[in-house]
Amino acid sequence: MTESAPPTPAQLMDQLARAAAAYYRHFAVASGEHGLTLMQGKVLGLLRRPMPMRTLAELLVCDASNVTGIVDRLQARDLVRRETDPADRRIKNVVLTTEGERTVERIRARLTTDLTALEQLDDEDRRAFQRLLGQVFP
Repeated sequence: MTESAPPTPAQLMDQLARAAAAYYRHFAVASGEHGLTLMQGKVLGLLRRPMPMRTLAELLVCDASNVTGIVDRLQARDLVRRETDPADRRIKNVVLTTEGERTVERIRARLTTDLTALEQLDDEDRRAFQRLLGQVFP
C-alpha cells in the first residue's frame, strides 16, 4: 500500500480558509441569535480582559472608527463599558459588563453545540491540534 503525498502548503491554506469560513458562519448564527452582528460578537469574544480600542482595531484588522461604532452599539445594549486605563488616563479600555459576559458564554455554548467535532477528539488529538495551531499562528 502506498502512502499518499502530504498536502502542499497551498492545500493546507485552502483547507484552513474553508474551516475558518465554516467557523465564522456558525459564529454569525450564534451571534445573530442575540441580535448581534458577526463583528459585534467577535468584539465580545475578544474581551477576555479590558482592552484598548486601538488593540481591538488591530485584532479585527479594521479602522479604529469602525470599532468605535461597534463599541457604541454594544455599550447601548449594556454589553460593554468604557473605562479609563489606570496606567494611562488617555486610553479608554473596553470592558465586558455582566450581561456581556453572559452573552459571550451563551454564544460559546452554542458554538460548542454546533461544532461537536472538537469534542470528539481525544485528549492527545486536542493537544496536537493546539500545538499545531500554535506553530502556524504563534
